[in-house]
This record gives sequence, C-alpha cells and structure tokens, in this order.
Amino acid sequence: MRILVTGAAGFIGFHLSKALLAAGYAVAGLDNINPYYDVRLKRDRLARLLPEKNFSFYELDLTDGQNLHRLFAEYGVTHVVNLAAQAGVRYSLTNPEAYIQSNLVGFGHVLEACRRHTIAHLVFASSSSVYGMNAKLPFSETDPVDHPVSLYAATKKSNELMAHVYSHLYNLPTTGLRFFTVYGPWGRPDMAPMLFTKAILEGRPIDVFNEGRMQRDFTYIDDIIQGVVRVLECPPSPGPAQDWEPSVRAASSAPYALYNIGNNRPVSLNEFIETLEHALGLKARRTLLPMQPGDVPVTCADIEALRALTGFAPATPLGVGIAKFLEWYRAYYANQC
Repeated sequence: MRILVTGAAGFIGFHLSKALLAAGYAVAGLDNINPYYDVRLKRDRLARLLPEKNFSFYELDLTDGQNLHRLFAEYGVTHVVNLAAQAGVRYSLTNPEAYIQSNLVGFGHVLEACRRHTIAHLVFASSSSVYGMNAKLPFSETDPVDHPVSLYAATKKSNELMAHVYSHLYNLPTTGLRFFTVYGPWGRPDMAPMLFTKAILEGRPIDVFNEGRMQRDFTYIDDIIQGVVRVLECPPSPGPAQDWEPSVRAASSAPYALYNIGNNRPVSLNEFIETLEHALGLKARRTLLPMQPGDVPVTCADIEALRALTGFAPATPLGVGIAKFLEWYRAYYANQC
C-alpha cells in the first residue's frame, strides 16, 4: 500500500500519518498549510514527519486538480485518506466560500483522481455535524440526515453523496467516517480543549455557549486513528440491491460504506470544563452565553457498525484523554516561550 493522506499537517492527518508509518506503510502527505489557524503548529507537526524515510510531503491545494493528478501518478498512490477540508462550524458562518472551494471543489478533484488512477480504497472524513437537528439518540448511520444547520455540515453530507455516485458509477470503493468531537495532543487551537486551557491558564474568562448544557461525544485522537486504520484495511464490497427505504440509507449496492467513530459517551460542556479544571488544578471563569447559530444541543454516536466491521470501539475515558492532552500542551507551549 502506498497511501496518500490529505491534510497531513492537520490534527488528525498528522496522527494518522505517524500511525501508518509506524505500521510500515509508505505515506505521501499533502497539505496546503492554509492560515485558518497558526501555521507554526502545522509546521511543527510536519517537522516530526519529514525525517521518516517512508514519508514524502507535497505542499498542494486540492483545488489544483492538475497537480493532484500528477502526484497520484508520480507517487503511485494505491489508497487515499482524505482529511483535508476547511474545518469549523462557526467559521462557515462568516467565510462560506472557503468551504465551497475546499470541501466541494477540492473533494471533487480527489474523487476524480481516485477514479482515473484506480485507487483500491478511498476513506474520507465526514462529520457528526451531518446529523443536524436529529433528536433520536444515539445517532445511527441509518438515520436520515436531511436537515444540516451549518454550511460545514452541508458540505460533509455533500461529500457522502458525491462519494456514493463515484462508487456506483465507477466501482470505486469509498468509506465515509463521521468523526465525533476529536481531541488530544496536537489538537486545533480553535477547539474547546485548546481555547479553554489557554484562557484558564491566563486567568481569562471562557465563553460557555448554551450555558454549558450542550453535550458532546468527545473522542480521543488515538481511538480515532485506530478506527481509521482498521477501516482503511477493510474496503467495502458491493452489497445486494437495496430498496432504499429509510432503514437502509447507509447501505448500498455500490462498494460504499459509512461509519460513526465516537466514544458513545456524551458529556455536557460543563462536565468537560470541570474535568479540565480538576486536571489543571484551577477554576475557570465562565461567561454563560446562549446557543450559537450552527450548533446542536447534543451528539452521540452509535458505533455498532464500526464494532461489527473492525472489532474495535473507542473507549478512552475523558479524564485520561484530558490528562494526555495537558501533558502535551504544557510541554509544547513551554518551548514556545
């Protein structure tokens, strides 16, 4: 296997590249190093991958279809994990064009390159945000996802639909993974663990939306990576013809599959903050605010399909994951001073 990981300088892409290299795979990492957040963090992640003998890096934007095809041909890509995307629900409220270009145009180029170069398996990042205003819990891959509440979520649902078309028309094996609130070392600065930790250590108040009553299925990065690697090694096969009733929305006669990857243990934002306070030995100053546009009150993953396919289910307790995150945070930012 010669694996292309897009978004390799990102949070999940960095950890996945490390895991694949440790398993003996050859990895080509692609990233455009965009300035959505501090590029120094992206460069520092990348610096830990570049010395690996089986790692090659390409600074490239997915919207550059011509050079993307050239990369596929020159590297001899056999498998792809597409993690590159414009991330963040809230940013999509103010800069929708970035999501259209990266998440729709860019993903279209990935699909077309996979088709032309006969890729054995494309695994791509979707998101728990596709469940939108669904009230039924836990969220299942068989649930309808017809009411997204952010453009980010809409682009991720669009990715699932686009991938299915390529699976159906061109027999391209594709698997979408709906990630649930990933956290851990080397995480994104725009997400709650980093935002809250920095503010608490500096004695600044933190913004707590929906007065902390929102619940999230926080999933530790190592669990996410183990799930991705196992799914990558299990390309879907065409299934029996379906009658397309709602109960089989996630099934297909094409070589296509969807899986949730979450901890299956949602906690409230208040509980998350309390866990962080305990680990830091400091109290947070909270500014209680209403729900933000684009947010949903709760996320919770049904992970039985993932367990059935791989024998694996995320299980890292929040306290354990937070302790590992803070160990990295203190060490990394101490070196930035």
